[in-house]
Amino acid sequence: MTTTPAYETEDDRWKAVQARDAAADGHFVYAVRTTGVYCQPSSTARLPKRENVEFFDSAAAAEAAGYRGSRRAGGDQTRVAAQRTERVARACRLIEASETLPSLDDLAAEVGMSPFHFHRLFKAETGLTPKAYGSAYRARKLREELSSPDASITDAIYGAGFNSNSRFYEASGQLLGMRARDYRAGGAGAVIRFAVGQCSLGAILVAQSQRGICAILLGDDPDRLVRDLQDQFPKAELIGCDDEFEQLIAQVVGFVEAPSIGLRLPLDVQGTAFQERVWRALREIPPGTTVSYAEIAERIGSPKAVRAVAQACATNPLAVAIPCHRVVRRDGDLAGYRWGVERKRELLRREAQS
Repeated sequence: MTTTPAYETEDDRWKAVQARDAAADGHFVYAVRTTGVYCQPSSTARLPKRENVEFFDSAAAAEAAGYRGSRRAGGDQTRVAAQRTERVARACRLIEASETLPSLDDLAAEVGMSPFHFHRLFKAETGLTPKAYGSAYRARKLREELSSPDASITDAIYGAGFNSNSRFYEASGQLLGMRARDYRAGGAGAVIRFAVGQCSLGAILVAQSQRGICAILLGDDPDRLVRDLQDQFPKAELIGCDDEFEQLIAQVVGFVEAPSIGLRLPLDVQGTAFQERVWRALREIPPGTTVSYAEIAERIGSPKAVRAVAQACATNPLAVAIPCHRVVRRDGDLAGYRWGVERKRELLRREAQS
């Protein structure tokens, strides 16, 4: 037998409106046809007649249908936003304190929501699914612990929240892209294959770890690109290209020259939870279009983090694959670009013509 999630039916929603149920805020809004406004379920506005009410899953959906927020909406929205933030923060704390990722049902029950609505709320607020957030948090903690010169790998295992060695070794390869002792030693023992080529934008370096493409670098000096790769993995075994790898770099060069062909490569993307949210949003920008740093901050649910978004773009290790060149200032100015503003301008020009 399946159970209908709370507030899914119009009857359930109307009962919540009649009861001014604050727990329903964030699940839906109701709009009044005779006034043209919409409210949260707990709104203290005078109750309308049922025949004049229609329901929407979100305020954005109500606004798309032509409704506007009520005069009380300012206070309502502030309270609802605080409730949403508190629920997600509670779930994040539970994820961070757990040895294994709690199930979606358990997380939803903890914050008093249905799994469906909780999953949607969590992704809207953090830019990540609960599972992706848990993986990113565990990876960040593990890197922090392994970076401490005084802590042993055993200390790092427990410091990152693993309560047993076996659970750690099951997950460490996925979290770090290599063994823990190799990561701690600056990539010692890791094998990274790379090649340097030429494209119309200058020199290009493509590097691949055991998990996927880990670097795409652009510049004027091929030797400088190799040094940059060495700085990133100072003790890894770097292996120059072979015939098979030449085909890989040819794919990347082909994409740089003709963006319309697309780029489908396995990526080894490792960053903080915030960086991964930004980089994920960048990959959703369609070719031939641009967005502002402020828009990216809005999309990942951190509207005040514009400078942090710009910093995440500046530390992007995968040129073109993670298209940070599609992000501009609010006034349309190209601003900075890790690989040079002129390269950014040319990439955008090519995409616009594709």
